[in-house]
Amino acid sequence: MERRFQRRSFAPIKPGEELDVKIEAVGAKGDGIAKVKGFVIFVPGAKEGENIKVRITKVFRKVGFAEIVGQGSAPEESEDHQEEQYEDQSEEEVVEESKEF
Repeated sequence: MERRFQRRSFAPIKPGEELDVKIEAVGAKGDGIAKVKGFVIFVPGAKEGENIKVRITKVFRKVGFAEIVGQGSAPEESEDHQEEQYEDQSEEEVVEESKEF
């Protein structure tokens, strides 16, 4: 019997973890996009180019979500964009959107 090995991908982040990140881009729904070890993190209310401290709120297999907790230049606009915007999309659709960056 042939044994197949599948590469498992584990997220390099955990819910509740606080990280310093740089927002590399802004997604189609207005959320900032940062990467940690190649792993995409959506940050509602963040602007491109910001260096901020975030707290991880949700982690999926290929993407995560975080909230701004301080440090650096805090965004001036409200954080009305939340993870709920993505709840009507499948994880694959969210991942496809993140591949644009």
